[in-house]
Amino acid sequence: SQWLGMGRQLLSEEPVFRAALEACDRAIEAEAGFSLLGELSADEAASQLGRIDVVQPVLFAIEVGLAALWRSWGVEPDVVVGHSMGEVAAAHVAGALRLEDAVAIICRRSRLLRRISGQGEMAVVELSLAEAEQALSGYEARLSVAVSNSPRSTVLSGEPAALGQVLVALEAKGVFCRRVKVDVASHSPQVEPLREELVAALAELQPRQGAVPMRSTVTGALVSGAELDAGYWADNVRQPVRFAEAVQALAESGHAL
Repeated sequence: SQWLGMGRQLLSEEPVFRAALEACDRAIEAEAGFSLLGELSADEAASQLGRIDVVQPVLFAIEVGLAALWRSWGVEPDVVVGHSMGEVAAAHVAGALRLEDAVAIICRRSRLLRRISGQGEMAVVELSLAEAEQALSGYEARLSVAVSNSPRSTVLSGEPAALGQVLVALEAKGVFCRRVKVDVASHSPQVEPLREELVAALAELQPRQGAVPMRSTVTGALVSGAELDAGYWADNVRQPVRFAEAVQALAESGHAL
């Protein structure tokens, strides 16, 4: 979802977007020790967007900036939903997390995930959630369903050798499969050893009642904000992203883009 040069035109032409990113820049610099604005202006040789502990905070900031820009145009959300790490920005936009708390989550989360960089893989398969879970039978200690994006698009995540075996079997049955260009197996058993440390790192979070409800892609439920404690964000990294379920629930309740 990231590319070299993203955000540059908005930074130069939209003062509201720039102000939001400058606030994120100060918070990220204090938390993670790198400049968001410097990274967005870097050339290909200097860019660190290939590092998960850089790209996730950068994407978070872009999301926050876009929301601020839309609000300046009079576009106010009735409800928000986020996809995986996107839930951090969604919770901040909803008013459930202060910027400093949201930045702490995205930076500490991604810093821990960097430890398992290079150890995992992910792949999109044209299966329902239930079919994907069945395909992983016997592989539960090595693979998980990571994301349910739509009724027929599901992401698998985990150990590369095990994932390769499953994909070979699925392709032999005519199932479309495509590997995702990542080297961190989020939402898989590889994340489990990081859970306790992430909960401890986020123990001082102070989530609050948001001004806008959020449809959780972890639980599928509407959350008001107070539920978004350290345990929730540990689940956000480990549990499957139930995006299809969340979008369906929003559609059924009358929400639309």
